[in-house]
Formats: sequence, C-alpha cells, structure tokens
Amino acid sequence: MWFKEFTVEDLNNRPKNHIGGLLDIKFTEIGADFIIGTMPVDERTHQPAGILHGGASVVLAETLGSIASYMCIDPEKHVAVGLEVNANHLRPVKSGLVTGICKIIHRGAKTHIWDIKLYDDRGKMNCISRLTVAIINKPQ
Repeated sequence: MWFKEFTVEDLNNRPKNHIGGLLDIKFTEIGADFIIGTMPVDERTHQPAGILHGGASVVLAETLGSIASYMCIDPEKHVAVGLEVNANHLRPVKSGLVTGICKIIHRGAKTHIWDIKLYDDRGKMNCISRLTVAIINKPQ
C-alpha cells in the first residue's frame, strides 16, 4: 500500500517546528495498511477543565491520516492535504498517552479516507475520527 518502505524512525525524524512536534506526537508502528502514533496528555493538550482538549485529539488524528496519505503517494508528483476531518469525543482523558490507530477506508487517485481511533492508557476508546485527504499535483 505504501509508495515506498518507511520506518518509524523516518516518520519521527521529520522537522519538529510544526504542531505535531509541539504536541510531541510520535509514530510507534507501521503495518501493511495502518500506522500508529501517540500523543501525551499534559498541560500542552489540556483544556481549562484539565482534560484532553478535543482539538488536540483532532490534531493527532489529522497528523496520522495526513502522514499515512503522504506514505501512499509519489512526493515528487503529488501533495496530500486535509480536506475534511470530523471527530466524536467519547470520554475524557486526564493524563498519560493517547494512542491513535489510523486505517485506510478508501484509497482513490484524488482522495484518501482514513479511520482514526484514539485510545487512552487503559485501552478505552476516547475519540473516533474520519479524515478525508485530497491528493493534488505538486505545485511547480
């Protein structure tokens, strides 16, 4: 499914001066048709009530799906950009790590659709998200 072979190290060695780096998102596993990553739940990702901010969950989901789409395309010819994201927040998380599992739903020539489920340290799902990514020609 992937355009070329990627390692977890390849994904984690991307530049850190972006939102994924600021929130300490780390990739932990690459499978034949999925990727897994984590994000800490701490003062950077809390809302004022002291629980995981829904927007931070969406950042993790979109990061996983966008990188997964990037892994599917020829980066010399195309760019993967988020088109639509939605999320249902199922339960609060106060601390620890959330783990996102990103799996393909649809892989077309112009769009990819990803299913991303986030779990807390107890293995309880706290968020489910769907991301649509547009595959566009790389600007000249």
